[in-house]
Amino acid sequence: MDYRPALREPSGAGEYTHQLARALVAAAAAGENGDHLRLTLFSSSWKDRFVERPELAGATIIDRRVPVKVLNFAWHRLEWPAAETLARAQFDVTHSSHPLLLPARDAAQVVTIHDLNFLAHPERTRAEIRRDYPALVRSHAQRADRVVVPSSFTAGEVQRLLEVPPDRISVCAPGAPAWEPRSPDGPVGTYVLFLGTLEPRKNIDALLDAYEQLSLRRHLPPLLLAGRATDAARGWLDRLERPPLQGLVRHTGYVEPSRRRDLYAGALLLVQPSFEEGFGLPVLEAMTVGVPVVAANRGALPEVLGGTGLLVEPNAPQQIADAIERVLDDHRLAAEMAARGIERARSFTWTGAAHHMLEAYRRAVLSRGSRHETA
Repeated sequence: MDYRPALREPSGAGEYTHQLARALVAAAAAGENGDHLRLTLFSSSWKDRFVERPELAGATIIDRRVPVKVLNFAWHRLEWPAAETLARAQFDVTHSSHPLLLPARDAAQVVTIHDLNFLAHPERTRAEIRRDYPALVRSHAQRADRVVVPSSFTAGEVQRLLEVPPDRISVCAPGAPAWEPRSPDGPVGTYVLFLGTLEPRKNIDALLDAYEQLSLRRHLPPLLLAGRATDAARGWLDRLERPPLQGLVRHTGYVEPSRRRDLYAGALLLVQPSFEEGFGLPVLEAMTVGVPVVAANRGALPEVLGGTGLLVEPNAPQQIADAIERVLDDHRLAAEMAARGIERARSFTWTGAAHHMLEAYRRAVLSRGSRHETA
């Protein structure tokens, strides 16, 4: 498994990669479903080294000092070097943590596609994602022995846009974190929260517009923008230095995983107005803690919420503002949303994710074998 997305300041994809690896190691140790699994985690970077963690102690670690950009270019454009060459080992399966294949001579090839927003909006992406993903994703997905997605929504997009047949797609939703919900009788929070990388597809403009509208007619709690700022975030951060958002909206920067539970617990509600999410991990994390959620009616967010939150049109700041105001003012509604969210979050487990991923690996091996027999 390509572990590189989890190396430094992991966001949704990096957290998914780490937690999935942890769950697979636990499944192998328990001997349930994963008793034949021997997991190797591949890490490669010029600056960032793999950090050993107790929960990954059952995995073999291969850490190379090859710059990420160099290796990505070689893998994406040259389809070289093969995993077997780079790791000096043989594998049944190679698992890429992004939509493009991890080259292999003999192993079955699995790719993870978290979302396909980069196809419709390449201008919202950068670096290798802009250069390689739109041009190569279709051929790579069609050649993969198995395509893994986090939601039924993304499965449908892979079928529709990449023309991958449904019998080669596996849905493997992430699990909820092992956090205790906050007490319904305790403090309900002091701020409104957005959590995610500050990038165009997260729709920060509309969120700031909505909060500005609300600020002109009522007293508001602070809005916290929690997440790493990309180059595209400069205009949004500049808005925070000017009235009426000055002093009302704060950017906290990247939040370490160990601090996220407390960040959610201090929130009155989470607002996630993204144009498209392949899953939406902050929504699941907020539900786990018992935080009401206002989210866009796009992508996989309605699927994850399962009717436990308020859905809004992301292009309508007034709808976002009205939904925020409704949760702030209607304490009974907020409590009901929190309770339903906690119950909904319990249906997402990393044990289940590991089971689904192991089944995807088995199907990939069978698919690889049948292709060789046909050839």
